[in-house]
Amino acid sequence: MRLFSCPALPLSLYCVVTSARVIQTTLDDGRPQCTVHASSNQTDDVPTILSAFASCGNGGDIVFPEGEDYYIATRLNPVVNDVRIHWHGQWTFSPDLDYWRANSYPIFFQNHAAGFILTGDHIWIDGYGTGGIFGNGNTWYVAEADSPVGDTQPGRPMPFVFWNVSDVTVSNFYVRDPQLWAINIMNGTHLAFDNITVNATAPTAPYGVNWIQNTDGFDTMDATNVALTNFVYQGGDDCVAVKPRSRNIVVRHTRCVGGNGVAVGSLGQYLEDASVENVVIDDVTLVRNQWLHGSALIKTWVGVLVNQSSRAYESAWVPRGAGWGSVRNVLFSNFRVEGAEAGPEINQDSGNNGTEAFKGSSLMEISNIAYVNWTGWLNLDDGDTTTAGISCSTKEPCYNIDFKNVNLTTAQNSTDLGTAECKFIEEGGVHGVEGEGC
Repeated sequence: MRLFSCPALPLSLYCVVTSARVIQTTLDDGRPQCTVHASSNQTDDVPTILSAFASCGNGGDIVFPEGEDYYIATRLNPVVNDVRIHWHGQWTFSPDLDYWRANSYPIFFQNHAAGFILTGDHIWIDGYGTGGIFGNGNTWYVAEADSPVGDTQPGRPMPFVFWNVSDVTVSNFYVRDPQLWAINIMNGTHLAFDNITVNATAPTAPYGVNWIQNTDGFDTMDATNVALTNFVYQGGDDCVAVKPRSRNIVVRHTRCVGGNGVAVGSLGQYLEDASVENVVIDDVTLVRNQWLHGSALIKTWVGVLVNQSSRAYESAWVPRGAGWGSVRNVLFSNFRVEGAEAGPEINQDSGNNGTEAFKGSSLMEISNIAYVNWTGWLNLDDGDTTTAGISCSTKEPCYNIDFKNVNLTTAQNSTDLGTAECKFIEEGGVHGVEGEGC
């Protein structure tokens, strides 16, 4: 174990070694500052990190120096207030799948789990372009490669969850190879994220086979007043997903490579109000690599309880659906699309378990949705000319769905703008496109 002595400091600063790898000083403004040094030989750094949060996580600064790699072998949930985290180094999650499956924090929503949860108020984090989290996700991708496509298994820990937080700023930060959803806000208000990168890659996957499902980039739930700017994502699922009870969400200047594009949803999986309102997603570039399944999708569950055979663990092996609420005041603007397999979509049939019986039964009302200034091309199947699809609910027909300057061709180097398909909409409820039912 390395021992540290206090560095030479001005007389105005006070220094104490609080543990073998944490040096605490007092800054000129009186704030305590803890500088954390990583161990070696894959020794768990979580006890050291938690000691720094205990000493400096309330009214202080915590520093993870550049070039240091911290081994995260056990779960952690520091609770902080008025903390500044100078996150120059990298946290690396251990590849101990058995530990994480047995010990991660349980997350009720979709029966998921978390390895690192940050809780508290007045949180400032800067990664300075060098700091972030490495999830060791490829260990999970390979281990579950033989599962049915789309079936990640229980126990994958989300690497960074903001739980019950307010007044949060995160800048210049990355998450690489996340085990599950990379950055997830669950119960938070007034959060700003800028210059964030998420990359999930399975280098040994056969070409065109997606081993990286459920590696969402940035998700919100029970969140109000959230801003995300200058976000870059490469992965196999939702680039950004605005989930239940998200309000006043602004996403600008985003680049999504592969995956499913951006999403509002899924919503209505549980017997509760799952409303979403006041969302702006602007200036988005969507780029196809091996796949790009969608561009912008609003997805809600059917309006009845349905047994789930596919990915059943995400429903805790019980019937799901029949949630209620509304989706309104959502703007998708200034999109550049390169090879998505679908254009703008609304689909209210999630959870129908592959049947037609429950189509159009959703209890969620969708209104005041706008798609403005879209350009690019789609990668549609031969004979498919549908460049926009709106499938709503017979119980709550959608309305005020507006398309303005949406110009997506059916293929690269094509001039065919295709047509839209609409069903279960209020009469006259869709404007700016032509096609069956519209």
